[in-house]
Amino acid sequence: MLVVRPSNFVDLTSIERLLNATDARVTTLPKDRDKLSEKIGQSDDAFKSGIDQDGPASFLFVLEDTDKQTLMGTSGIDTEAGGGYPFFNYRMDAVVHASHHLDVSSKVPVLFLSHELTGKTLLRSFAIDPDHKNSDAFDLLSRARLLFMACLPERFHREVIIEIQGIFDDKGECPFWDAVGRHFFGIDFNTADYYCSVKSKTFMSELIPQHPIYVPLLPEVAQGNIGQNHEAANRACQLFYREGFSKTVFIDPFDGGPVLTGELNNLFTLKQVRHKKARPSDVVGGLKYLISNRSLSDFRCTIGTLVDGIGETIRIPENVAEALNVKEGDPIAYAPL
Repeated sequence: MLVVRPSNFVDLTSIERLLNATDARVTTLPKDRDKLSEKIGQSDDAFKSGIDQDGPASFLFVLEDTDKQTLMGTSGIDTEAGGGYPFFNYRMDAVVHASHHLDVSSKVPVLFLSHELTGKTLLRSFAIDPDHKNSDAFDLLSRARLLFMACLPERFHREVIIEIQGIFDDKGECPFWDAVGRHFFGIDFNTADYYCSVKSKTFMSELIPQHPIYVPLLPEVAQGNIGQNHEAANRACQLFYREGFSKTVFIDPFDGGPVLTGELNNLFTLKQVRHKKARPSDVVGGLKYLISNRSLSDFRCTIGTLVDGIGETIRIPENVAEALNVKEGDPIAYAPL
């Protein structure tokens, strides 16, 4: 059975293997073993402290095939983007240049360095085994985070953001980075990507200029990539748009990819989620649901069939109850798959 659960240090080697196998760029999960171990440790602390923790927290989940005892994916949440430090993006805006004498007026797109998104809740660290990209496992891994947030809404900002992977090629060539960041940092995209994963985006403030960047002065290919996602992120974008996320005026400062935003309580999963008490039994038929327990330190989420109805209890399959570590009368949360 496929189950999303908190990461732990035993997962370290499996996560490393997954990051090397996936085509996703996951800057929030560094391939440096010490840093990755540090990320897992921070997540472990967050799950254990739950609602009592003050300040920023980072939660890292893994998707496990419990039958094969194989790790198949990761996903995460930062309660506050930036983790207490500035969280940088470019904001797409426009300035108007006009001359009354020449009767000329033009509206010019401009990129402004911004940290307006600092402190918003950030969905991050999504990586999945390539063999499961087009299966229900994809939805489970991504949306399990939302069920977790539904169980602990006071811990998260009402605005949720996601940075979507921008455009770069198999060799690591990124037109947007080459047109903008490379001129000020003197490093290629892959190196910048590495520094971002091990040092966070705060290193940008040391070198990047604070002045606006006039988009028409960039090469055409870089202009065309602004706000565009990598084809590897198509499935993720479709899922987030269905959830109720939308594009913003912000873009990733490295690859120019789009930043999506959604209101926590208006997202599909949170609007549809229901909370009842479990009654493990034989269940015949029903519809597919995302089903989770209500534990914080031992959170579990899986896919199972339910027949919803009135009342405070709901029957769930025995194997689902076992996967979620719930027994008769324990609270669960569920939302349509």
